[in-house]
Amino acid sequence: MSSATGLIFLPATEADLPALLALRKQTMDPHLRAADLPVDDACHMLRVRYQWEHARLIMLEGQWAGLFKAYRDAACWQLVQLQIAPPFQGRGLGARVLAGMLAQADAQALPACLSVLKPNPARHLYERCGFRIVGEEGQEYLMRREPGAV
Repeated sequence: MSSATGLIFLPATEADLPALLALRKQTMDPHLRAADLPVDDACHMLRVRYQWEHARLIMLEGQWAGLFKAYRDAACWQLVQLQIAPPFQGRGLGARVLAGMLAQADAQALPACLSVLKPNPARHLYERCGFRIVGEEGQEYLMRREPGAV
């Protein structure tokens, strides 16, 4: 999948696992620690491998910029993971990546769903993209965006 905006999504491979583990640790350790959740490599690798078939590397103008996992089920589009590498954070890349998924959800008149750790400031990105908190489960907020929401 590619875009005229310089974004390309490539399927992740086994060879990408070390880099994805490092990315997960960089982007998630502070939030996991704040939620008093484990930060060991085994727990991180379980999450990296979760929904592996949907894992896409985010490439921006030829540089690896992060990981994106999303899929459509019968009820909604599920955002599993969106992790932007630190050098690319704060530049609107997360919103650009989400926009593609949300456009598909809107075109299919489906909501989008996700969960986010309570201490993770990514929640604010999701709220700007139209997601609203609809519940809580342990240390996570459950969020949903209705079709066409802004």
